[in-house]
Amino acid sequence: MNIIIIQGSARSDGNTHKVSKELQILLNCDLIDLNKKNIGHFDYEYNNQDDDFPPLIEKIANEYDVIIFTSPVYWYTMSGRTKVFFDRISDVIRINKETGRKLRGKYMGAVSCGYGSDPIEGFFLPFQKSAAYLGLNYIGDIHSWVQTEKLDQEVKKRIQKFAEKIKELK
Repeated sequence: MNIIIIQGSARSDGNTHKVSKELQILLNCDLIDLNKKNIGHFDYEYNNQDDDFPPLIEKIANEYDVIIFTSPVYWYTMSGRTKVFFDRISDVIRINKETGRKLRGKYMGAVSCGYGSDPIEGFFLPFQKSAAYLGLNYIGDIHSWVQTEKLDQEVKKRIQKFAEKIKELK
């Protein structure tokens, strides 16, 4: 299975990246950093079709079976970069339906990264509901945290367990 991690942090090399990188190594997969992409907000006139979103979502739809979103916890929810990406999925529902149909049946999961070990209640609900709406199989989620420069052993165990679950997909 081809796997992609979509990292949605405002810091390309921050704590969420540490978690993303650990997962990427375990899964031997690709990693896309939304912070390095020019993706405009959704608009009803579709004036931003020459930004980085159309080719990125096309690549994801055509090349990957598993999509894992990693996002820091910003104000109790996903990052703005991740939210903008989700909003732009409306493009493939409305004007590029063929690409949108290719997402059906794929797998999706999510990883949050915060400063504390307690997950935010409801954080993963938008991921779960979006997966269901798009016809993706939601494979689960984990909460991670970074309090020092290195990943905590408990976080590493969670990432390892999540990676093993992903590897078991057929």
